[in-house]
Amino acid sequence: MPNRIFEQRTSQLLAEIHASGRQKAFYHITGPMGPEVEIAGRGRVLVLCSNNYLGLANHPEVIEAGMEGLRRYGGGTASVRFICGTLQCHREIEAAIAAFAGTETALTYVSCWNANEALMPTVAGDNDVLISDELNHASIIDGCRLAGKKTARAIFRHSDMDDLRAKLAEHADKECRWIITDGVFSMEGDVARLQDLVAISKESDAMLIVDDSHGVGVLGEHGRGTPEYSGVFGAIDVVTGTLGKALGGAAGGYVAARRHVIELLEQRSRPALFSNALPATVAHSAKKAIEIVEREPERVARLHANVQAIRDGLARLGFDCPPSPTAIIPIMIGDAADANAKSGRLMELGVMVIGFGFPVVPQGKARLRVQVSAALEPHHIERALDAFGKL
Repeated sequence: MPNRIFEQRTSQLLAEIHASGRQKAFYHITGPMGPEVEIAGRGRVLVLCSNNYLGLANHPEVIEAGMEGLRRYGGGTASVRFICGTLQCHREIEAAIAAFAGTETALTYVSCWNANEALMPTVAGDNDVLISDELNHASIIDGCRLAGKKTARAIFRHSDMDDLRAKLAEHADKECRWIITDGVFSMEGDVARLQDLVAISKESDAMLIVDDSHGVGVLGEHGRGTPEYSGVFGAIDVVTGTLGKALGGAAGGYVAARRHVIELLEQRSRPALFSNALPATVAHSAKKAIEIVEREPERVARLHANVQAIRDGLARLGFDCPPSPTAIIPIMIGDAADANAKSGRLMELGVMVIGFGFPVVPQGKARLRVQVSAALEPHHIERALDAFGKL
């Protein structure tokens, strides 16, 4: 029998969410991800909410590579790597990631959430401190929470280098100080001040961790992410990222760093020791996605042009969008119910843009988040801006 108290409080919470208009809609997509998708009960809509930044999620070469991985290796080893071994495709994708990220080597996980949860508890010692930007992704927050009870934790104000220096000074007695930041902040769409962070980490003898999940494939002339864009490619101590956004859109995450960091993760990180390896299908498809990015720099250039076109169009319509080179364009609304209502109206107009409210963003800071793809053609952009004009 269900617990009566749990049933009552859950029913009350769900009723409050629905009554306030803050409930999240879950759409049933009936086909592959692209600039347009088919949604059950709604027909074909334009997608401005996907992390499919380079339009590779349904690329024929990416699909074929994934199928080749399935043909060659089946569903997987049905175990973790240290028990049943590492497949050749894992070595190949990890070498490709390391080269693309500008590090010595890399280790894959089933998601970047998994990678961040593996990283912080493994590398942070009892007399260390983890110093995290206040707007970092939830996976970084949870990764820090999972570190040992004796590991200190501190938060610095968003992109505030003076506050970061103050936090470093407060913890000058720690054996190792870890600075942790997103490369691109997923809800704000802004870029970390990596040049300053690299300089501060060097002058403070601190270690710098950058989660570049929304930067890799997006920023930089060659799509190598926030470090390339910021002119510090190869200068980051540890880079984490995802294969589930620009690099194929399926799943998978990674940590890229010096060899001894990766060996420590292989030996000690719980997700590596207790969870199955990245599926061979994803290893193959993501490797192909990286090959396409390196082969077709014009794809990254097209994304940058589309971002500018949509930003300019929204500005002409009077929307106040903070300037940024990223493919994430937040439109601040404030009230969560209002953001959801505006998202619903855009869907009626055939454009899929999601409203974000608490607990994804703080109370009172609800927003619409527009996400741009290289797959958008001029007629898609015109259609999107027409819908925003009607909104």
